[in-house]
Amino acid sequence: MDFEGNFYIGYISKTRGLKGELQLFFEFEDYKELEPDVLFLEINRKLVPFFLESYKLQPNHTAYLLLEDIDHIDKAKPLVHKRVYLPDNKKPERDPDDFRMSDLKGYVVDDEKYGKLGEIIAVHEYPQQYVAVVPYKLNELMFPLNDQLIRVIDRENKRLRVSLPDGLVDIYS
Repeated sequence: MDFEGNFYIGYISKTRGLKGELQLFFEFEDYKELEPDVLFLEINRKLVPFFLESYKLQPNHTAYLLLEDIDHIDKAKPLVHKRVYLPDNKKPERDPDDFRMSDLKGYVVDDEKYGKLGEIIAVHEYPQQYVAVVPYKLNELMFPLNDQLIRVIDRENKRLRVSLPDGLVDIYS
C-alpha cells in the first residue's frame, strides 16, 4: 500500500508481556481523538495493514494494543520501531481557528536583522517551549518559538517574522 492517502501517527516503541502486546508511542498531536480499527505499519517501505484486537489509550502519549495474529512476543518483536500510519479519512477535523506552534512547519522565517533564514523543517515540543529548526548555511538553526521573538505570523503567505537575539544566528554561520 502507498503512503499517499495516509498520515503518520507514531511508532511501535516496545513489546509488553509475553502475549504479543505492543506499545504505540504517538507523535501525532491529537492522538486522543483517533479512533483506529486498523493500523498500517511501515515494513520494507510499504504499508502493511494490521487489525486491532484491543486498544487501550494511556495518558503519556502511548497506547497498548493487541493486533490480530500477533499472539506471542516472538511475533511482536519484529514490529518494534516500525512507523505507524492511519488512513486520511481517520484524521480528526480541526477548527480552522485552532492554530498551534506545530503548524509553523513549512513556514519561511524572516529575521528583522538577517532577512530570510529559510523554511522551518521541524517544530520540537519541549516541556517549557517549542523550538523551530531551520536549515541555515549547512547547519540546523534552532530557536525558541515564543512571544518575545515572534513579531508576525502571516498565515496566508506562510511566513514567520522574528527578531532573534544578537549572536544566535552568528553561531550557525
